[in-house]
Amino acid sequence: MEPLAFTPLFMERVWGGRALEAFGKPLPEGAVIGESWEVVDRPEAQSVLASGPLAGTDLHTLWSGPDRERIFGARAHGAGDRFPILVKLLDARDTLSVQVHPPTHRAEELGGEPKNELWYLAGATEDAHLFAGLRSGVTRESFSAALEAGEDVSEMLHRLPVAAGDALFIPSGRVHAIGAGCLIVEIQQNSDTTYRVFDFDRPGLDGAIRELHVPQSLTSIDFEDVEPALRPPGDGVVESNAFFAVTRLTLSDEPIDVTVPGECALVAVLCGEASCGSERFGPGAFFLVPANGELPVGGPCEILVTELPSPVNRGV
Repeated sequence: MEPLAFTPLFMERVWGGRALEAFGKPLPEGAVIGESWEVVDRPEAQSVLASGPLAGTDLHTLWSGPDRERIFGARAHGAGDRFPILVKLLDARDTLSVQVHPPTHRAEELGGEPKNELWYLAGATEDAHLFAGLRSGVTRESFSAALEAGEDVSEMLHRLPVAAGDALFIPSGRVHAIGAGCLIVEIQQNSDTTYRVFDFDRPGLDGAIRELHVPQSLTSIDFEDVEPALRPPGDGVVESNAFFAVTRLTLSDEPIDVTVPGECALVAVLCGEASCGSERFGPGAFFLVPANGELPVGGPCEILVTELPSPVNRGV
């Protein structure tokens, strides 16, 4: 079995740009692209295999078919009706809205889905930054008052200067915004619920001011979440939780196994060129190493490896 590569889905966003072209993406001409959905299994969006004998097959068909364990491994059991991880590339030419994803204990009452996500900085301009969590001393009352007064509440968030190689985990309930100049690999729980609490009075692509979700946001924000820290750069485990496990690796020419036997892995190439089976993948490429493929990955390259969580991490 060969590695499985999917055709990316490009999403226009008012805050996007054209930086993904330098990361190997064939963007549609003239479009402002903020997101490239690399691996997705949702009713409204499907990854489709780009080549090989299964070319044209969508991810949901693979996940729900008879070869599920052969492709995705034993951890696929009990992992839901859809592939549980969504992977994107984000090009933040401008700062995104101040937003939050609902925590599990609030999502159902709000009619949304919880979302926990990891941001890995694949690139960053000299003044790039992230906003995450609240500054020390900010309370629900002071935050709400600032919103009512029409103030820029991004100034009440913890600001983190970033460089390529930095990473940050965004649990559900953490108020956040991506600052201008960030190129991010986003690995997340399979969800698409986002509540905007502030958007700088910015019009959308249609020219209308974008909708805010202030009541839902105030219900979702964890006001005890103060000044979180970045994950340190370097190889090793970047994040491991009940939804996904992510590891950064620097590979030499000698191929190695990037996941445990009998399990799949999603590989994102950060720089260099990765080899897997008879294929080679450059920067910005994403591919799935099937569970029973016995396909080591070689370099020289730097990669992110995302795995399905173990039953222990899922609480099973």
